[in-house]
Amino acid sequence: MHPISAFRFNGYVIVSAEGMLTDVHGVMPESLKFPGDLAFFSASLDRADLIVHGKYSFEDQPNSPRRARIVLSRSIKTLATDPVNDKATLWNPAGASFDDACNHAGISGGTVAVIGGPVVFEMFFDRFDVFWLSQAPHVHLPDGGPCFPGVPAETPEQILFRHGMRASEVEILDAAHDVRVTAWRRV
Repeated sequence: MHPISAFRFNGYVIVSAEGMLTDVHGVMPESLKFPGDLAFFSASLDRADLIVHGKYSFEDQPNSPRRARIVLSRSIKTLATDPVNDKATLWNPAGASFDDACNHAGISGGTVAVIGGPVVFEMFFDRFDVFWLSQAPHVHLPDGGPCFPGVPAETPEQILFRHGMRASEVEILDAAHDVRVTAWRRV
């Protein structure tokens, strides 16, 4: 067993003006994909030791098959190796701990990149060291799927703040579209 402090948890999401991650059909639309954000996201995942996401979230990048990952799944009782990706551990949090999932994946420490969806983010809200919130303020998805449970009643920023995080540095990722990423750091 390894202490949870052996891990550094980073979250990543890009959202519309309303805090939405997907369109009305539950798919991340092309309008939320910007080269600057994709480059930031890809470089961040390349530095991570482990990726954690739900079964509908993935990064779909050239390095994706080489990345160790844990995929939340309710279709198994505890843990299993993904039958189509030997770098992926399927994990049912109702049947096994995160520590058990990491052991199954062969990861004992380092940076964990949590990339969604909403339920997965919610599981790690109180563990995040940094949450990288990318925002595309000119993209509107009023009937889309929220990035976090509780959006749009609360903004993503309010939810991160409520979980002990504070906005820190901001980086412009696409000046023409005013896309920026804000690091929300645990205080």
